[in-house]
Amino acid sequence: MTKKLYYESAYLKEWQTSISKVVEREDGQYLILEETAFYPHGGGQPCDTGTIGGIPVLDVILEEDEVLHKVDRVPEGSQVSCQIDWNRRFDHMQQHSGQHLLSAVFLELFEANTLSFHLGNDYATIDIELQELTADQLATAEQEVNRQVVLDHRIVSYFVTAEEMANLPLVKLPKVTENIRIVEIEGVEHNACGGTHVSATGSIGMIKLLRAEKQKGNIRVTFKCGGRALDEANENQRILGALSAKFNTGKDEILDRIGKWEAEQKQLQAELGALKEQNDHYLAQELLSGLESEARVAAHIFEDKTLKDLQSLAMKLTANTRLPVLLLTAAENKVVLASSGSAEWSCGTFFKANLGEFQGKGGGSDKMAQAGFPDWAHALGFYEFTKGSIR
Repeated sequence: MTKKLYYESAYLKEWQTSISKVVEREDGQYLILEETAFYPHGGGQPCDTGTIGGIPVLDVILEEDEVLHKVDRVPEGSQVSCQIDWNRRFDHMQQHSGQHLLSAVFLELFEANTLSFHLGNDYATIDIELQELTADQLATAEQEVNRQVVLDHRIVSYFVTAEEMANLPLVKLPKVTENIRIVEIEGVEHNACGGTHVSATGSIGMIKLLRAEKQKGNIRVTFKCGGRALDEANENQRILGALSAKFNTGKDEILDRIGKWEAEQKQLQAELGALKEQNDHYLAQELLSGLESEARVAAHIFEDKTLKDLQSLAMKLTANTRLPVLLLTAAENKVVLASSGSAEWSCGTFFKANLGEFQGKGGGSDKMAQAGFPDWAHALGFYEFTKGSIR
């Protein structure tokens, strides 16, 4: 059985030990050490990383009483120096202890039990047994949990028997009946937990609640603690600074400026839409007036129009001619074929039958179809083919 040093002290960073066994598996090599401070995956907390004999630890898993450390090669000799990636470990300690404290606050304030905990690379979440959580309630919880952080409650861990556990005010009974480890935030809560934790709530640092959203009938709260919360604040400050500089205003006036900017954009879009509508009307008249008397299709190639532009123009053209309308844009390598509906053939059916030969993808209805092509040569080829096929 591996001696688990992470139970004795979460602050142990370096130690010397021996390799007791090398395990060869299909997915790689694993080392079993006589003693380890590398925390394995478990309880919603990711594993530690670091080095064994200077070789990176890729993964750490627990199987029964043995801790297995995945490496890409085996160190020379049986005696090894081990080192924890302390930044990663301490970050996990802050998030996990913060979760315990936050769960205790939600239980105290709203009688909401924590159903699950997930610690990711960027943020952590808890799912709480609550149907709704308002913005004011979230703010109240954030204020209270940070007040408890400042009180600097001592956090201790110890093992108890099943009989001793029965006398503790645990929020939730553990599944195990022996080697029961308790993590206690003094004056706040007792929790059965095998994870690594800071020594007092003050070491958690600030706890920032980012959002609350419904998840399978409960509420999922996303949060960051300590260094992650500081990084979040710094990033938000950077964004606010950039917006303040862009709008040439103080941060308190940014929302007002954005509101005015949005109103201006809506007005400009409305004016632009009206101008495009007018321009398409004139363009449609120009294209139709330029058609030869024996023309069988109203066809034209544009350099810079979008697919949406082609579709809008095609609708105006078909409203004023019984001829099929065929349009191509070089900007997007896309083709539109439209008809007033007087023809006996279908635009969509024609595209379905012939697009494959030109590597085109698209389709449509009887009156209008559109397609995109991988390059200009295929788009132009389909345009010319269609133009020559219409009778």
